[in-house]
Order: sequence, then C-alpha cells, then structure tokens
Amino acid sequence: MPTGAALWANRGSIAVGGFLSWLGPFGVAFAFVDRTGHIAVPVELFKSLMIVIGGAWGCFLLARVFRRCPLTLGTGLSVGVFWLLINGAADLLVLVPMSHMSLSMYAMDIGLRYLLIPIFGTTLGIVAERVRTPNA
Repeated sequence: MPTGAALWANRGSIAVGGFLSWLGPFGVAFAFVDRTGHIAVPVELFKSLMIVIGGAWGCFLLARVFRRCPLTLGTGLSVGVFWLLINGAADLLVLVPMSHMSLSMYAMDIGLRYLLIPIFGTTLGIVAERVRTPNA
C-alpha cells in the first residue's frame, strides 16, 4: 500500500494518537497542581517534567502509530505536523482559556515546544529509511 493510502486508511488511529499525545501530559499536569489551581512544585521543575513526560509519551504513541503505517521521512513528518496542529488546537480550546494566558505568552511558554513533535516524527522516519537502505 502506498504511503499516502496507508496514512489515509489509518487516519482515525492517527487522529486519536494525536489527541492522546495532548491528553496524556495534560492529565498528568494535574498531579502537580494544588487545590487553589497553582503549581505545587517549582515552575522550572514542572516545565522540565512536562517536556520529559510529553516527549516520552509522544514517542511511545508515534511508535504505536507506525506499527500500522509505513515509516518514512514523509509519513513521520506528516503525522508529526498533524499532531502539532491537534495539540495546538486543543491548547487554544482548553489550556489557554483555562490558564488565562495571552497568545504571545502561550507561544513563548508552551507552543514553541510542540515543534518537537514533527522533529521526533521526522527523525524516526529518517532513521527508518536509513535502516532499510543503509548504503544510500
């Protein structure tokens, strides 16, 4: 099955994976928030933990998605960009209003970090292509 067709055939599980890549860290974050809604650990620690947790969770979900789809640079980049858009949209609908952040503060504090999603997907695709054709 050509790559584009495989992505299209698995669009539901890809979309669910993208949503879960947002929902997992969002849910875990509540473990670090006190009853008044304030972060209960030092902010720097919280941000570091969210990057590590989000990155590990995202890699796990990418690996699951690519059990069903052929992993190439193109599919890695496509899924990564799609998940970036899902995560950004979910934040704009839920996190930004909930936290009362301005869009510029959101972009600097959280949004820019989502660029890791297509970077991870693309990197996985590059590695997979090199493994398949080691002399290329």
